[in-house]
Amino acid sequence: MRSFVLPVFIFALPLLEIAGFVVVGRQIGALATVGLVLVSAMAGLMLLRHQGLGVMGRARAEIEVGRDPSRQIAHGVMILLAAFLLIVPGFLTDIAGLLLFIPPVRDLAWNLVKRRITVVSSFGFGASRREGRTIDLDAEDFSRHPNPESPWRRLRDD
Repeated sequence: MRSFVLPVFIFALPLLEIAGFVVVGRQIGALATVGLVLVSAMAGLMLLRHQGLGVMGRARAEIEVGRDPSRQIAHGVMILLAAFLLIVPGFLTDIAGLLLFIPPVRDLAWNLVKRRITVVSSFGFGASRREGRTIDLDAEDFSRHPNPESPWRRLRDD
């Protein structure tokens, strides 16, 4: 059932956006409707610049004090998505984009999604943790030539 929802949504969204253009165009006129679409695209770019820089600064601060920056990074991704939704012509996508620019809405979305996401980092959040994770290879330890005895090689040939 879940695999059926996304294609239907992708197909229905443009139809709903066209219906929204028709309804709004009847109420305020075609020129004003086009103006609203252009204003929302410009607003998306300005909000992306303003809020995106703030989120990236907060993520950097989290890393500097040794805390997990995954929440801030997720906020940054949601802000990028919000700006994209505002730039795409349509009133339903504009509403969704504006909602994603509100920090409590982003927190709610992060709380719903974070159980399904595993953040794996190969670096430590402090200089002392990074030092013990370096693997130094000699020339004979590393080779660009395929190893015929590799179990991964046998899987590919089967």
